[in-house]
Amino acid sequence: MGQAYLLTGMPGTGKTSVIRQALAQTRYKAGGFYTLEIRNVGIREGFKIVTLDGKEAMLAHISIDSPFRVGKYGVDVSVLDTTAVDAITDAIANSELIVIDEIGKMEMFSPKFIQAVADALASPKKVLGTITLKPHPLADAIRQNKNILVTELTRYNQKQVLAQILAWLK
Repeated sequence: MGQAYLLTGMPGTGKTSVIRQALAQTRYKAGGFYTLEIRNVGIREGFKIVTLDGKEAMLAHISIDSPFRVGKYGVDVSVLDTTAVDAITDAIANSELIVIDEIGKMEMFSPKFIQAVADALASPKKVLGTITLKPHPLADAIRQNKNILVTELTRYNQKQVLAQILAWLK
């Protein structure tokens, strides 16, 4: 299998949950980040980045006024340039497993983030992450790399995919 394992799939299929489950069941020293929804009374209002060492920062929100937008969300590119990039860079230097959740349209607004992802994928370390299902030139190039395994997650194959990730990590 490849040096990187990336999950893709529709929103809400559990990609972040599967990654967090895999992290809980591995002995690898992991670094990087995952992305969580920000909800208010059950309605998604944005997304935050949570680093594996406990830092949090708002990535996108309906209340952010930004020239960078995905749907109704304004994207704070400075959060990518600092929190996300710092987490990836630190993981490359100090961890055995680099977690990047997610490589998506919002994240592609940051050239520094794109470079950090390229650095992680070029490193000898394992990379576990998620990547947008939708076509995007940079995401498409990543998906075509023969050293990267991309698996589509659905609500019906979560246990099977988790088992595959755990086997890949061994």
